[in-house]
Amino acid sequence: MRAIAAGLALILAGGPAQAGDAAQLGPRPFYLVDQLKPGPLKDTLAACGVDRTYTPRTFSISHRGAPLMFPEHTREGLFAADRMGAGIIECDVAFTKDRQLVCRHSQCDLHTTTNILARPNLAAKCTQGFQPADPTTGRKASAKCCTSDLTLDEFKSLNGKMDAADPDATTVSAYMNATPRWRTDLYASTGTLMSHKEYLALVKGMGRKFTPELKAPQVTMPFEGTYTQDMYAQQLIDEYREAGIPAADVYPQSFQLRDILYWLEKDPDFGRQAIFLDDRDETTKGFDPEKPATWTPGMAELAAKGVRILAPPLWMLVRPGPEGAIEPSTYAREAKKAGLGLIAWSLERSGPLKEGGGYYYQSIKPVVTGDGDILRLLDVLHRQVGVLGVFSDWPATTTFYANCVGVP
Repeated sequence: MRAIAAGLALILAGGPAQAGDAAQLGPRPFYLVDQLKPGPLKDTLAACGVDRTYTPRTFSISHRGAPLMFPEHTREGLFAADRMGAGIIECDVAFTKDRQLVCRHSQCDLHTTTNILARPNLAAKCTQGFQPADPTTGRKASAKCCTSDLTLDEFKSLNGKMDAADPDATTVSAYMNATPRWRTDLYASTGTLMSHKEYLALVKGMGRKFTPELKAPQVTMPFEGTYTQDMYAQQLIDEYREAGIPAADVYPQSFQLRDILYWLEKDPDFGRQAIFLDDRDETTKGFDPEKPATWTPGMAELAAKGVRILAPPLWMLVRPGPEGAIEPSTYAREAKKAGLGLIAWSLERSGPLKEGGGYYYQSIKPVVTGDGDILRLLDVLHRQVGVLGVFSDWPATTTFYANCVGVP
């Protein structure tokens, strides 16, 4: 089992994306170092300094581009991730009404991630149009606009915005204008949406690797009676073959185990690098990362099915240790024992950590005191958990860490 995990690490590494590449980190990683409490980790990271050359690393995985500050899954966000040294760049894949694949985190999130509600001709095609909040009844504002409501051309005509909506809004403009204060709209005026094929061409030109996520459909499948889940899963792989991209550069993802098993059977070259995303903390009643009896399937069973890479949220891999330390969880230890490679999601997705960090830090909230703990967690994930890589909403942070400690 250890040999399998070691092999995965070598496959994922693959070296720098392009000879002579230099990453542009900006001030944030160094700000985080400044926030660290005094100790060996702070000394190590502070010694890296701002005057060295930082290079792209596959340990640094772009989560939806760079959505801490750029609208997710936009051309501009992918360029930002590339410049920050992400060695692997993500496209969450959904399908349009005319069955074209596009980059979008959810099939039905256009009302929160684009300007569709401000485009009356396209808003009229939404599954559910805008409904204002009603304070007298307690009804929250809502809408539901899906990629499958639009053709590819219609989808491409939209402008990406920061993912947010105000549930108390009584107007469309107020509903759309809800970006959290710790993010920014500074780069949200030109959010260029992309098809999956355009993502392939862009990332191929950057010399980076690919991690597409096949999104769970939010419409009844087969779509319109004929487009099946297997056709959807196969279309994703086919577009890589058509673009001449080798399977070694692609890490397809899915939260649905059936998709991983489909790829393993039909396209094993791609399937053996597939990433099984684990959200059982939200979908399985009683799931507890410290209690193996609550995991179905268990780690050994996943490995027996052919799964080689498992990707849970950050918090499932760690727990509080003695004297305020962070240590690997039982989930992390059992995954490694079964020979599974691990990837974590998603760093820099929380706001400021002075209140404990929210969802992504929930298991270690008692020992989280501020933003410096982003780097402390990252160090535990690398040195103790042994993750292959970390998805980040701001890849400069993971690129900085990987360069400083010598991670490929």
